[in-house]
Parts: sequence; C-alpha cells; structure tokens
Amino acid sequence: MISILNKIIALLIIPFVMNPASPVLTVMKMVFAEKEVISLSENGVGSESDPVYLTAHRGITAVAPENTIPAYEKAVELGFYTAECDILLTKDNEWVLNHNSTTDKMFFQMGNVSDYTLEELRGFTYRQGVNFWQEGLKIATLDEYLDVFVGTNTRPQIEIKADGYDMLYTVVEAVEAKGLTEQAIVISFDFKQLETIHAINPDIELWYLIDEITEEEIAKAQSLSDNVWLSPNFEANDAQSIQLALDAGIGVSFWTVNTVEDAKMLYDMGVRYIETDILCN
Repeated sequence: MISILNKIIALLIIPFVMNPASPVLTVMKMVFAEKEVISLSENGVGSESDPVYLTAHRGITAVAPENTIPAYEKAVELGFYTAECDILLTKDNEWVLNHNSTTDKMFFQMGNVSDYTLEELRGFTYRQGVNFWQEGLKIATLDEYLDVFVGTNTRPQIEIKADGYDMLYTVVEAVEAKGLTEQAIVISFDFKQLETIHAINPDIELWYLIDEITEEEIAKAQSLSDNVWLSPNFEANDAQSIQLALDAGIGVSFWTVNTVEDAKMLYDMGVRYIETDILCN
C-alpha cells in the first residue's frame, strides 16, 4: 500500500507542489522562510577568552532542513564547536542522515528508512524545513556528512539512531577513513552502543545521552573511559542535578538550549557546552 501511495505522490503531488508557479509552494516558502540565529555574545553570554562551545542540533536549521549537507556547511561557516547528526541504516546497510525511523516527517514519500535502499531514498523529495525546495537536495550519507568537517575546526557529532550493534564497526571505519578519529564524537542513548564503539576504537570521544543526571549515570559513564561525556536533557534537570555533574568533574553538554536566558543560567553555573537550534556565538 505504501509503495502505491508513494508512486501517486511522485507522479501527482510532488510535481504540483514543487512547481515554481505553485501557490502551495509560495505559501510553504513563507512558512519555511530563513530564520535569524541569536547571538549569545551580543547578549552578554560568554567571552572571547571564556566562550560557550556550541553544538548545532541537526545542523543550522535556520537556513536548511535538518540533517542535510547545507545545514552542516553553515555550521562550519559559523564556527560551531560541533554539529550533530542522526544516522540510520538503510535496507542495504548504508548509513543515512534522518532523525526519525520513518521518512514521513521530512519527505513527501512515506515508510521506514530501513525498508528502502540508499538508491531508493535518494529519489525521495524533501517537503519540510528552510529551503527544502533547493534543487538537488537529497538525503545525505554518513560519508558525505563527514566530508564537510575534513580540514575544519568543527567537530562532527554522530548520534546513532539505529538499534543493534553489529554494524557499528562501519561507523568507526567511516570516521577513521576520513582521518577524523580525534575530531569526531559519537553519541547514543544506548550505553552498550558506546561500549561497542569504545571496544573498536578507544580514541573516539563518546557522549552518553541521558535525561536526568544521577550519580548512577555519572558512574556508568566514568566506568567506561575518561573519554566519555554526559549529554543530558536540559529540560529534565534542575540546578541540583546540574551541579552534581559539575562537582563530579565529568564533561557535560546539555541539549537542547534555545533561549539566551537558559544559556546564561548554565553559563553562570559553570557549564560551557550546550546544544542548540537557534543560538550562535
């Protein structure tokens, strides 16, 4: 049924909506107009000698759809510390960038990423995000994403969204092949995935995604390596739990911080690493 629907979408809906003369596209261009990022330094947060180190959440989505190459190129251009992506496996075991396990949110076509080959997904058309109508915009591979950071000071930050452990070695191989072992960061909510990556290459920095900071989560991260950080959900924590991580001396970067006020509160507490959709230095 989904394949039939996708054929109808490709034959009828996409040509109509994506036609430059389409009133639907005109409206969508207004809905998904470019946004202005908010400067922390201009609002008194951070300094040149003691900055905030920012992660671009799914790239700079103020100028391009999330998890697309233009969004990451902009992050490099703006000098972000890291730029986070989400990776999933296709039917033919290729890593591609997409947050959800399904394509429904970002693309006209529907279905599970894992049900399609890379070649099939390359034929999908974006329907959401700033400048989604840009010509030639296609789902990106992990290799293409990593290429953006080669020779730059911005660090690729790879969140593993796929379940399982058997194909994680290919993530490590991709990072190593680009010469990004010391630059890349791999993140996951699944601690066993981080253990697996660490066993393959202990030199790759790992960030353990969690909700609330607890002594147990801190101890778990520290038990694996000194090269493991915590990446907690900002909304799930208060001053007491934040202080718990700071006192433990573990590296910590909060997601997702989208107001100057929240960034300032964290900065004043001593936090220097945050992930954001709309802030810049």
